[in-house]
Amino acid sequence: MTETAAPIPTPTAPAPDILRCASMELVVTDLEASRKFFVELLGLYVTEEDDEAIYLRSFEEFIHHNLVLRKGPEPAVAAFSYRVRTPQDVDRAQAFYEELGCRTERRTDGFVNGVGDSVRVIDPLGFPYEFFYEVDHVERLAWNYELYGAGALVRLDHFNQVTPDVPRACRYMEDLGFRITEDISDSDGVEYAAWMRRKPTVHDTAMTGGDGPRMHHVAFATHEKHNIIYICDKMGALRMSDRIERGPGRHGVSNAFYLYILDPDGHRVEIYTQDYYTGDPDNPVVRWDVHDNQRRDWWGNPVVPSWYTEASRVLDLDGNIQPLVHREEPSEMAVTIGADGFSYTREGDEKGTYSGEASKGFKLGNQL
Repeated sequence: MTETAAPIPTPTAPAPDILRCASMELVVTDLEASRKFFVELLGLYVTEEDDEAIYLRSFEEFIHHNLVLRKGPEPAVAAFSYRVRTPQDVDRAQAFYEELGCRTERRTDGFVNGVGDSVRVIDPLGFPYEFFYEVDHVERLAWNYELYGAGALVRLDHFNQVTPDVPRACRYMEDLGFRITEDISDSDGVEYAAWMRRKPTVHDTAMTGGDGPRMHHVAFATHEKHNIIYICDKMGALRMSDRIERGPGRHGVSNAFYLYILDPDGHRVEIYTQDYYTGDPDNPVVRWDVHDNQRRDWWGNPVVPSWYTEASRVLDLDGNIQPLVHREEPSEMAVTIGADGFSYTREGDEKGTYSGEASKGFKLGNQL
């Protein structure tokens, strides 16, 4: 591991106009096992496939794919892909990152099937980002209810990235045109995580403090809470409950209903629904205290340690695993373990408001 780098300068080149997070390319070690997970369990629709890769999309998508599963020797993330507003924004993305001194690679015929002219970069945080406009259109399946399952995934919602220095990452993402919607910090000014958006929802990506660069999760949206509950029931029926890492539950941050599950390679997938609109220019930032028990789970349920410690590695443009940079500031997990005076349900409630309750509304037992 290496030391955290200096602040990232703001380029003079204009940032590309990013529309939304659009797809992710995952490297998986067993393509058939991954197919069973993402297609047979989660119901993503196969756009095309061969012996080396499977291209999947959600039911309301009209571009070629939202997820690429590519066979490889070890699990990793090959690309976090964003769609931009115009073909000229691909040029802008290339110029933006070249001014930052980042490695870029441009392919007019695309890096993956179904996508045309695009640029891939290793960004200043060490993540493999892709920017594209040209894409093959495919049938939007929103009206094909005969294909919908009870847990239908309707769109790609967001990424979540693990990086050591959250403020440094946020300032760079703001230069790229992202806006912060929510964050978690403490009274000492330590920032533990931040949520940032381009489309008018809570986030297209989030930056979570930890050793990075790593991918914490990729998230797909459903329409309703019952879709998520069905997925839990289905996983139980298939004796896959050990792949349910966390949830179902309600987030404080984002207000969304959630479920976290692990694919056969340990890539974390969130199933997500019912966050809120953030598109107005004066949309206020929601700030959470890291010691608030309800920030991660609105019902105050504990967060399993693996959710804080485990994440997927990412690749460079040559397909090599990126080295990790160590987080120097305190971890969110470390400062929120246990009913030990570091967390609360009701801030300032030192004696316990209700009969029999612990100070500040602690639950019994260990809690992160």
